[in-house]
Amino acid sequence: MKEIKASEINEIIRKQIENFETGVTVTEVGTVIKIGDGIAELHGLEKVMAGELLEFPHDVRGLALNLEEDKVGAVLFGEFQAIREGDLVKRTGRIIEVPVGDALVGRVVDVLGNPIDDAGPIVTEHHYPVERIAPGVVDRQPVKEPLQTGLKAIDAMVPIGRGQRELIIGDRQTGKTAVAVDTIINQKGKDVICIYVAIGQKASTVAQVVRRFRTLARWTTPS
Repeated sequence: MKEIKASEINEIIRKQIENFETGVTVTEVGTVIKIGDGIAELHGLEKVMAGELLEFPHDVRGLALNLEEDKVGAVLFGEFQAIREGDLVKRTGRIIEVPVGDALVGRVVDVLGNPIDDAGPIVTEHHYPVERIAPGVVDRQPVKEPLQTGLKAIDAMVPIGRGQRELIIGDRQTGKTAVAVDTIINQKGKDVICIYVAIGQKASTVAQVVRRFRTLARWTTPS
């Protein structure tokens, strides 16, 4: 067994001290002063940006909206019921953005682009800010190709083009969602990417729509 000499120990310690680097990380932290209905009022975030992503306890995220002199108003995403007055909130220094690209085709994500379909992480190098300036009318491609909904009554009476906005209005439980879902399913194999956005819907309702896509269109998540 080799005997360890004191000089060797001193040399090792000396090298570690010479190569030791220290860094200071400064993070602006605020406090929740009021919370209710998914809206939080914050104090202490003097340099926060409009539209900046904020970090709350319990893995809750927030979006800074109202910037006032003595407080900041933020919208919360996730299980905001766990947030209480006095909780600390941190800045991220990033304007809220979501991942984009082919990796999202066939996936189910939440408002922040996090996968919620138990199919693994979304691997993509590209991100777009949520709030961005839309291209002008001159820069947009013209609407010149038809889009068939698959419903004969609609296709016979209402000409719809790819890229055209079409409003579906009606009372509750009259089949508005069914028309949209059937239209999406009918685009299979036609080189059309469809995005279904559920705003203010229950998780069970969204799960039913996803199940219908996977059943009728044989939509499978990428492996």
